[in-house]
Amino acid sequence: MKKVLVLVGDAAEELDTMYPVFRMREAGHQVDVAAPTRRDVQLVIHDFEPGSDAYTEKNGRRLPVDLAFSEVDPTGYAGLIIPGGRAPEYIRLDADVRRITEYFFARNLPVGTVCHGPQVPAAYGLLKGRKTAAFGPLAADMENAGATVVDGPDVVDGNMVSCRGWPDLPEWSRAFVAVLDRSAGPA
Repeated sequence: MKKVLVLVGDAAEELDTMYPVFRMREAGHQVDVAAPTRRDVQLVIHDFEPGSDAYTEKNGRRLPVDLAFSEVDPTGYAGLIIPGGRAPEYIRLDADVRRITEYFFARNLPVGTVCHGPQVPAAYGLLKGRKTAAFGPLAADMENAGATVVDGPDVVDGNMVSCRGWPDLPEWSRAFVAVLDRSAGPA
């Protein structure tokens, strides 16, 4: 059993978050959820409604949090997951999120990003020369961060596994679990 860390905040997308949490547990891994504070976070549901040019947002479930970002010691984790939603746009400003994310990239440990999740490593220059999937409208942002955007459900680039959004989660989960299981990170 390996330990996996999930970075969230309010407005993390519900499926982007809960599906990976449950899938990692199903695969026998321990999951810890970290957020700005230890209070439960409010997840949101993004969907596409007829007649709307952009996705809509409704409140979803509340997610219990195990650790505040400031409490995370990344040395105890074998993998990192950054779900999408609106949370990545503001958690990437947190110095501890930077510390945690850079730790995983520096050690070539598995990092999974879903939908808007690549905004976090992109903000730190960690996607330069990398391939990533992301929510379609983020393509220019990813390219400006030095990444090559791939339109696929399970883009694997070394230690990183990314996808476009929650419809890709079955393929993404299989790919991330495979990368995690091959990883030499801490058990």
